[in-house]
Amino acid sequence: MITIYQKTVSEAEIKKIETLKNGSLLIVEDPKEEEISFLEKELSLEDKNLSDALDPYEVPRIESEDNIVYLFVRVPKQEKENIRTMPALIAIGGKYIAVISKEKISAFDKLMNGKIPFATTQKTRLTITLLSEITRNYRKLLTNITKQVRSVSTKIENIDNKAILAFVAQEEILNDFLAALIPMNVSLERLLNGRMITLYDEDKELTEDLVLDINQLIALSKATLKTIVNIREAYSTIITNNLNRVIKLLTSLTVILAVPTMIASFYGMNVNLPFADKPYAFAGILAVVTGVTALLLIVFGKKKWL
Repeated sequence: MITIYQKTVSEAEIKKIETLKNGSLLIVEDPKEEEISFLEKELSLEDKNLSDALDPYEVPRIESEDNIVYLFVRVPKQEKENIRTMPALIAIGGKYIAVISKEKISAFDKLMNGKIPFATTQKTRLTITLLSEITRNYRKLLTNITKQVRSVSTKIENIDNKAILAFVAQEEILNDFLAALIPMNVSLERLLNGRMITLYDEDKELTEDLVLDINQLIALSKATLKTIVNIREAYSTIITNNLNRVIKLLTSLTVILAVPTMIASFYGMNVNLPFADKPYAFAGILAVVTGVTALLLIVFGKKKWL
């Protein structure tokens, strides 16, 4: 589906238009073959780049061809508890900006609802605004993940299998974010040289701020990943330590119970044994068993095995 918008600096609201005009914004979602043909003919977009924009495994990058800048990004998308990134292409031509994606980009909802001021006729500023909205969504999701991780880190000893599985999912999300943000940052740094699109002083400052924001998101993602790894290692250490304590306890009890069991077994045999005919034999055996057991309890107690 292709939707064409236009909004000048003097206009208060964005409007949909039927035909392509100078300074238009095209939002292309899951384009059909005839729509792809329209983009190729009317906008002179390369077929390969359009195919790449719909490829779910496409990586962020920037390239320029025939005076058209192709900026590939990955946009965060949340579906209930599932968080992932999806590819999108921002094509910056001489008279338009086109955003092509396989699915609807919810990150641009505030923009399309008029909650964020912009003008489709200011291509460079609009490109920065689109990237800022993508970055804002990354920050929102990253902040939620970081809060969840920190809330678990305060009660490591009570972590269960559900929390471990959540950590695995969060690690996958964070790695996906890093794989999108790092090359996106490189693309923005290439934009700063002003060779691909013209940057005015204010645009350059906004782009530099955007680069700093993305660098912060990258650092936050790495820090959260490190926290998850530290929590898992700490949890593993605690589990191993608890297991060792249980093994020591069971070993101590086995040794302590083995001594009286062995002595009692000897005197349970139907053969002649020392002191078997003495009246104080039972008391003596009981005393020896008690003494050995007490000695073992003291030894294992000092070693903190009990």
